[in-house]
Amino acid sequence: GLVIDGRTLNIIFQEELEEKFLELTQHCRSVVCCRSTPLQKSMVVKLVRRQLKVMTLSIGDGANDVSMIQAADVGIGISGQEGMQAVMASDFAISRFKHLKKLLLVHGHWCYARLAKMVIYFFYKNVCYANLLFWYQFFCGFSGSTMIDYWQMIFFNLFFTSLPPLLFGALDRDVSAETLLRLPELYKNGQ
Repeated sequence: GLVIDGRTLNIIFQEELEEKFLELTQHCRSVVCCRSTPLQKSMVVKLVRRQLKVMTLSIGDGANDVSMIQAADVGIGISGQEGMQAVMASDFAISRFKHLKKLLLVHGHWCYARLAKMVIYFFYKNVCYANLLFWYQFFCGFSGSTMIDYWQMIFFNLFFTSLPPLLFGALDRDVSAETLLRLPELYKNGQ
């Protein structure tokens, strides 16, 4: 692991040692930046995003973490003693740090699986509708007449676009939460 303080980060950013810093951090399992300013925190996140071209996640619990949370791809705010600024600026909010594992491994997996199924569903729905219109044009001699009344088309899109996401969002769970917590490698396999 690597523990680095704000003064050292200041030297790294002023003397353009970012590449060497990133090279060093890639050999570590964890990197902790302590006693750093909010600007330094966000600069570290931006540096990692820009140079390594990876997805970043930032976790913070106070107002000094807001810029870091906003600089990351995914921001998580922990509601705590320092106020609600981090929670208000984040994408997700948790009450304790111990809930992070369940947020990432369980809800992250479920969200990814649901979104993947819904994308496939929307392609299917639109292909069916466009195919129906295509074959109708052969029937009516490409006259441009409408096959469906306007209100029926609105109902079709309303019914097939609103109901399935609600059902999938509330009911679809491909693997139980206990299994996902016990086997964290399932998160990676889903991708």
